Amino acid sequence: MGKAVHFQQLEVWQEAHRLVLMVYRVTKEFPGEERFGLVSQMRRAAVSIPANIAEGFKRRGLPEKIRFYNIAEGSLEELKYFFILSKDLDCINSNQDLMAQAETVGRLLNGLIASIEHRK
Repeated sequence: MGKAVHFQQLEVWQEAHRLVLMVYRVTKEFPGEERFGLVSQMRRAAVSIPANIAEGFKRRGLPEKIRFYNIAEGSLEELKYFFILSKDLDCINSNQDLMAQAETVGRLLNGLIASIEHRK
C-alpha cells in the first residue's frame, strides 16, 4: 500500500482501535463500583490513543505530528498501568491479551515516530 490518505489506513491506528474495543468489552464486566472510577479512566486513556494518532495524522508540521503521537504513547503507558491494577484488584483474571495488544500498538507507534524523526 502506498502513502496513507486517511488515518484509518494507518496500521497503528487500526491496532489502537482494536485495543479500544478490547478495553470496552472487558470493562463491561467490571464491578459496578468501578463504573465512574477505573472503568472511566481506562476507557478515556484507551480512546485517547487512536484519537491522538488521528489528530497527529492531519498535522502538517513534523514536530506537531510527533507531539500528538507522543501524547498517544503517554496514554498507552497509562493504560498499561490500568491493566496491571485491574488484574491486582481481581477485576480481570488475566491481562495478557490486553498487554500483548498494547505492546503491538507501542511498537507500531514507536516505529511511526522514528520514521518521522528520520524525515526531519
